[in-house]
Amino acid sequence: MSTTLAMKSSQSQASIADENLVRSNWTTEEVKDVFHTPLLDLIYRAATVHRQFHDPKNVQQCTLLSIKTGACSEDCSYCPQSARYDTPVTPEPLMNIEAVKMAAKIAKDAGSTRFCMGAAWREVKDNEAFEQVLTMVREVAALKMEVCCTLGMLTPEQAVKLKEAGLDAYNHNLDTGEQYYDQIITTRTYQDRLNTIKNVRAAGITVCCGGIIGMGESENDRIDLIHTLATLPEHPESVPVNALVPVEGTPLADQPVVSIWEMLRMIATARITMPKARVRLSAGRVRMSVAEQAMCFLAGANSIFTGEKLLTTANPDFDEDKNMLDLLGLNQGA
Repeated sequence: MSTTLAMKSSQSQASIADENLVRSNWTTEEVKDVFHTPLLDLIYRAATVHRQFHDPKNVQQCTLLSIKTGACSEDCSYCPQSARYDTPVTPEPLMNIEAVKMAAKIAKDAGSTRFCMGAAWREVKDNEAFEQVLTMVREVAALKMEVCCTLGMLTPEQAVKLKEAGLDAYNHNLDTGEQYYDQIITTRTYQDRLNTIKNVRAAGITVCCGGIIGMGESENDRIDLIHTLATLPEHPESVPVNALVPVEGTPLADQPVVSIWEMLRMIATARITMPKARVRLSAGRVRMSVAEQAMCFLAGANSIFTGEKLLTTANPDFDEDKNMLDLLGLNQGA
């Protein structure tokens, strides 16, 4: 066999081996075994899987903008945008289209390749506000950026309209494991969230779906969340891993800060069980040192939210992230 044919055969076999790691039939016990692997061994395994499916030098920068803030009817215990809680967040109406377009341009110039727009709604309604959001999607898509929205629950018809407007991705987090979910939220069910993910997928939009740790859940609840995500018919293309940012006035205001070791374990387990997904280091990053974030990238994170605000809470700004990525020898992936 020639050297060229041997190389092609080897690459083909490696590709098959890689694809065999992509599974949707994980058992809870298997996820638990991964999660409880000794930490350094877990990080090594996750880093190995990461390099099989991704360029480890590429970290996608995403920007998240709150286009409609506060006055939400839901009771999510972590959220300062709920109208049920007395928090520092001041409700603001839907932004105008030009302001959103300008924010997207600034994000693109700073290196972001994905722009996500979030509205504090329980669900999308077929009204003028939704028509404005569709126009925002068209305008951001025209800038040649990936466009993402997080607007609450969607019907199949609304998902199709967003797709036709140029939406690439839809974020709809499960937040936590199903067994713990009703301790955090009572105004919509776990199945409601799964239905929206199903509607998004059926419309041909990619799924961004993850959760939050540090809300008082157990390790088994975290394992339950990852198991649910990793056994969806198709894995989410993006998996945000958020550390709770406690906000004054919310029921979770006094929760202790999540440790870096907890974040690493979640990121690495997500990377191993969902090899092709972008694992996004999300809320809570502002409290992490550059060294701690570097460990997260080693454990399989390959995406961050950048920009000084993450909806309503603080986040590292563009320049701070650029300096970090330059220091670590990382560049911005597509």
